[in-house]
Amino acid sequence: MRKGENTKLRIIAQSAELLNRKGYLHAPVSEIMEATGLKKGGIYNHFESKEDLAREALSYAVQLLGHRLKEALSAEGTVTEKVLRFMQVSQELLLGVPIPGGCPVMNAAVEADDTSPELRELAKQAMDRMVGMVQRTLQDGIASGELKPELDAGALASVIVATMEGALMMSRLHGNDHHLRIAAQHITGVLHSACVPS
Repeated sequence: MRKGENTKLRIIAQSAELLNRKGYLHAPVSEIMEATGLKKGGIYNHFESKEDLAREALSYAVQLLGHRLKEALSAEGTVTEKVLRFMQVSQELLLGVPIPGGCPVMNAAVEADDTSPELRELAKQAMDRMVGMVQRTLQDGIASGELKPELDAGALASVIVATMEGALMMSRLHGNDHHLRIAAQHITGVLHSACVPS
């Protein structure tokens, strides 16, 4: 990897944490300079604009989160165990893992809703991938006979991700994992009722 590419990746990684906490569009350039240790010209040597950097930083943060979510769903276990591990990632987000500031998808979606169509589209695609991951896991459970055949995997996947995102937002507001725990308990009950009796 060339030195310039290395520098660009370092800027993206260091900016991603700051932008996820302070806002992809609203964090001051001065704080990006402080986080990266570079002057304005050094940053814009690698990016066309601040929004260009924001898109790259969001993609990086989403990639980190996506990796954690895929690990949760691909590990051995029942569908219920896999989905609960998926929801556990939200509790880790509350603790700043894999990136401080909460869910980058939700943060970008809220911030860019009416201000940046490009950032909003990136967030939308990432959210769709999250729902798709859960939906495929549920469909595998139906195919294996673990879950009832009449289960609407798409609808339940949407509910699970929406519950996870909403519970994370509420837990961040309150500064504890109370709402995340309640959400996990509720989803556990829903999944148990969807299981084929053994």
